[in-house]
Amino acid sequence: MKIGPYQLDNQLVLAPMAGVTDRPFRMLCKEHGAGLTVSEMVAANPRLRNTRKSRLRSDHTGEKGLRSVQIAGADPEMMAAAAVYNVAQGAQVIDINMGCPAKKVCNKAAGSALMKQPELVEQILHAVVQAVDVPVSLKIRTGWDYDHKNGIAIAQIAQSQGIVSLAVHGRTRACGYKGQAEYDTIRAIKQAVNIPVIANGDINSPEKAKYVLEYTGADAIMIGRAAQGRPWIFREIEHFLNTGQRLSEPEVDEIEDIMLRHISHLHSFYGKGQGARIARKHVSWYLKEQPDSSEFRSQFVRIECAEQQLLAAKQFFQQQKLKQAKVA
Repeated sequence: MKIGPYQLDNQLVLAPMAGVTDRPFRMLCKEHGAGLTVSEMVAANPRLRNTRKSRLRSDHTGEKGLRSVQIAGADPEMMAAAAVYNVAQGAQVIDINMGCPAKKVCNKAAGSALMKQPELVEQILHAVVQAVDVPVSLKIRTGWDYDHKNGIAIAQIAQSQGIVSLAVHGRTRACGYKGQAEYDTIRAIKQAVNIPVIANGDINSPEKAKYVLEYTGADAIMIGRAAQGRPWIFREIEHFLNTGQRLSEPEVDEIEDIMLRHISHLHSFYGKGQGARIARKHVSWYLKEQPDSSEFRSQFVRIECAEQQLLAAKQFFQQQKLKQAKVA
């Protein structure tokens, strides 16, 4: 799988997710086998560029591998200027968001709302591609709603305007994240264009990853929600694709190490106050499949002190290991 001139390590891409795929999470997923990670969406509006949120979303300090930055907006000139700015800040790939279904994005005619306006899509893609010397990728959905699945037409516009790769989520804008993703449209898009296509949507296991790759003919797969609390899903999928064998689930000691390092990185990246608040959702994701964790998770979300979070997490895992020892 290549993004322009860049050869990826494998076929596995971490989906950009606002409020999730920050630098700590991207680095963790890369460590556990993601061949490419894409930044959280950053707004093209220059008035938002110097906010703390935007600066943090644009922080790639210490990250290894290809640096892909996703931008969102609905004005061609503003999007082009945002691409130029982010390249100057170190972006090696510019990714354009036309897949986000969030109302606060779509109400501004950005994200997947743009799929309603193919002419504007063409203008934006042309403006961004012409503005920068780095590869430009695009993320879309299958269409606006069930009766308006225009993903093939948008994909062909993208190819004609110089987009180097295309990620397709197997739902329409109207679907949001409800129901099941469908892969027929992704398969049809792959057959309609010559650029690499990345399949996205409900890929939550090694077996599902293999199925989607084979069924759609996609060049790669993109993992989003399934990586929340399971960054090791990338190594599991890569191993399965290479060998046909399932890796063993990580031991409790390893999960503890990964989660504690993640919490600590969040504290240092955001500061202890904000970092502690953000850590709560990640800990809930990590522990949702741990036995007897519901009471601890409900208690953890009320902890405001960063140091206390780490102590409580360590105590929880100590109890888990004691329970395992008794069973053994």
